[in-house]
Amino acid sequence: QVQLVESGGGLVQTGDSLRLSCAATGDRFSSYAMGWFRQAPGKEREFVTAINHSGGIRYYGDSVKGRFTVSRDNAKNTVYLQMNNLKPEDTAVYYCATKRTYGTDSYFIDQSDYDYWGQGTQVTVSS
Repeated sequence: QVQLVESGGGLVQTGDSLRLSCAATGDRFSSYAMGWFRQAPGKEREFVTAINHSGGIRYYGDSVKGRFTVSRDNAKNTVYLQMNNLKPEDTAVYYCATKRTYGTDSYFIDQSDYDYWGQGTQVTVSS
């Protein structure tokens, strides 16, 4: 069983930056792939980014490519989402998710592939 807790959300202005964190409980965090998704009011949950177990492979959704950076610190059981040049359309609840990959380099962009989810953190970008 893995528990995920997101933090770092808040209210910012257009062009600002935020860094979200997702802390995982449980062992063998380094064998899990991680993902970030977001859901804006009235919209479906959207893929943001994914990172493999080691952090060596990262994949981004088109809407955040070049602005967001995902990273992880396996010693701290934490994955980060650095968000730069934020726009009002980035306003959403951001969720992290994880799936154990047993050390393979797999990463996932489909939310149905993930086994565990955090409760989400709100990011609001004002214009």
